[in-house]
Amino acid sequence: MSTSGLAKLVFLGRLEDIAGMGELAVTPGPLEHILAALDPALAVELLGERVRMALNGALLGDNEAVVLAEGDELAFLPPVSGG
Repeated sequence: MSTSGLAKLVFLGRLEDIAGMGELAVTPGPLEHILAALDPALAVELLGERVRMALNGALLGDNEAVVLAEGDELAFLPPVSGG
């Protein structure tokens, strides 16, 4: 599948397990529209309070509006736990 004209969601850690994939090519646009097209259970996990997002490698602040453009990569980072 060609990714020309698309943006990419990247799921890391346990979010990859929940999504069943590491990456997903999506049509650019507002994040809320993109998430509305996903499985509702996955969307809830991605919007979890402790999940961080990085747009093109830069961490986003809380409640920052996200609109994906062609070629953008939005990574979802789950909370990190240590031992």
